[in-house]
Parts: sequence; C-alpha cells; structure tokens
Amino acid sequence: MAIEERYASETQQAILDRMKNDISDEFDKRESSHVHDMLSPASIELAKAYIALDQVLTYGFANENTPREYLELRAAELGVEPNPATKAAGEVTFSGDDAENIPSGTRVSTDDDDPIYAVTTADASIPAGGGSVTVAAEAEEAGAEGNVAAGELTLVRGDLSDVLSVTNDEAFEGGADEESDESLLERYYNRARNPGTSGNAADYRSWAREISGVTDAKVFPVWNGAGTVKVVLLGEGGTAPDSAIVDEVSTHIEEERPIGADVTTVAATEVAIDVTADVQLASGATISGVTADYEEALTEYLEGLAFEDPIVRYTQIASLLLDVPDIIDYDNLTMNGGTSNIEMADEEVAIIGTVTFNDVT
Repeated sequence: MAIEERYASETQQAILDRMKNDISDEFDKRESSHVHDMLSPASIELAKAYIALDQVLTYGFANENTPREYLELRAAELGVEPNPATKAAGEVTFSGDDAENIPSGTRVSTDDDDPIYAVTTADASIPAGGGSVTVAAEAEEAGAEGNVAAGELTLVRGDLSDVLSVTNDEAFEGGADEESDESLLERYYNRARNPGTSGNAADYRSWAREISGVTDAKVFPVWNGAGTVKVVLLGEGGTAPDSAIVDEVSTHIEEERPIGADVTTVAATEVAIDVTADVQLASGATISGVTADYEEALTEYLEGLAFEDPIVRYTQIASLLLDVPDIIDYDNLTMNGGTSNIEMADEEVAIIGTVTFNDVT
C-alpha cells in the first residue's frame, strides 16, 4: 500500500462510527442525539490527526513531491545543502568630460523595459580634464539574469546620470539561480546511493555540484596518467558554465580533494546544432512564429540530452518539426548540413545553433 494511502480510510465518519460502536446500544446514538453530538467534534479532530500523520510519512521520504522545506531537511541529514543564487560580476567603464568622483554603490543598468541593474563595488574617479575609468561591479540581484552580455549596461542611474556614460566591455559572469527542487533531490539521491570514499569519482562529482550554476559533472579518473583527474562541468540549461563558475569549482575541489591528486576542471564543450528546412505553413502562420516555437522545443530536447544521451537523433529533430502546430509539412531537412545522427564526444554537449526555415506554402 502506498504511504499516502495508508490512512485514507480514516475519515471522520469512519472514526465516528467506531466510537459509537464502543458505546452500549442502550443509548440513543442517532444523528442529533447527545452521544452523536458529543463524539462528532472528537472524530473531526482525530481525522485531522490522521491527515497530518499521512503527511509526516509522505514528507519523511524524499521524492519529487516533497515540499522544498522538507526536502532541504532530508538532504541536510547527508550534508547536502541547496546551492544559493549567486550574483554575476564584471567591470563597467565610465566616461566623462570633467573630473568626477564615482562612489562605490553607483547604479547602472541595461536600457530595457525591465532593466537589469548592477552596482559598483569600489570607489573610482574620472581624472581632471575628463576621460574614462574602469571599476568592478556586480549585479544588484542574484541570479542567472545578471549575466548580461558585453555592451548591455548603458545607463547610469542616480545623481551621475546626466554627467557620465557607461558600458561594459565584457560580459558579466558567475550569476546563477537558486538550485531547483529537481537538482537538489537528484544530488541527495546521488549522495545516498553513491557515497564518496576519500576521493573517488562520486566525490568529485558531488564537490563540483556543490557550486551554484553547476547542474552536473563528468569525472575522468587517471585521464592523463596516474594521480590525474579531469572534471567536466555542465551548466544551467544543458550548456557550458562560464569561466567564473569553472574557477569557483576548481577552487572548491582543491579545498576538498585528497593530497596528491592533480585535478583539471573544465567546462563542457558546446556543439551547435544548426537546423534548416523547407516548411509548409498553416493559414495565417508566419516564419518567425514557427521558428520561435521550434527553437523552444529544440532547446528543451537538447537540454534533456546533456550528459545523459550522446546522440542527437535526426528522426527526433524531424519529429519536433511536426509537433509545431502551424507547420503542416516539411522537406529538405538538414541537421548541421546532413541527415545523419550526430554523436557527442565525452566532453561535449549539444546546444541550439541557428534555425533557418524557408516558407514553401
């Protein structure tokens, strides 16, 4: 019997009936009688207690339905803590025509309807006569959204908004969302089912996944001779993590690894999957619309393959086309210029490249 069904029969009515049966039949036990009215409140409270007991049993065993707070408690028993959201970091360059002090905490942002904000983390100043200065900054909010591309931070906020201009010459890196329930549960299972033993492969995989932004890792013992270990990292969305996350994992593993191990930590190598096809569209459909729908489905498919299945199947790529409601039919479908499956090497992950559809309706 499933745990959640163990006390399903302990309803208020069942409890009330049992309580009545324990009382002599010489007393009136019909509805609205004194016996009935006296026992009903107690039967209601006992039924609630059975419901709570069901929850205790259900939440005491980690699974995909366990609420987050109980999953964290269960995982903590094995030393598995959820990875928190982290802030992206980088540098911004201010320019101005006159000398100007730029205090730490100066706010900049992207020029969007829903802007992403960053703040400087050190004092800086524009020299006399004008010029530019580059200063460290970090995203105002933690999360992967803070990993803005180069050139996206273009607005100065606050008192200096009309005095200085700003840009970021390089992308911000290191931002990661809080670990999902699914990832935390999988790490808990991995720790419980594959316990580490003083630096085995399970240890290295576990250490790598303790860093925010890492969703999985492959470990290659003795990859370059005795005493060497290579750890290949997978990031969020089935892509390669950025260099800041790789460096953080490398530092963490160095702190945890046994003496004498020579560890190399790298990001997975991304392999772009380009798709082209002639498509016949439903009435009123547009190429841009079906392309967006297909890209969403292809991204989800490739993410599910990362570190799980090395083969990108041509037939699956084709099947995804017909799953798009506004695509009636297709022809001349190619994947990276061919019609064969593409197999990833041990350190590779497939990511979406370009999707090019030609309307032959």
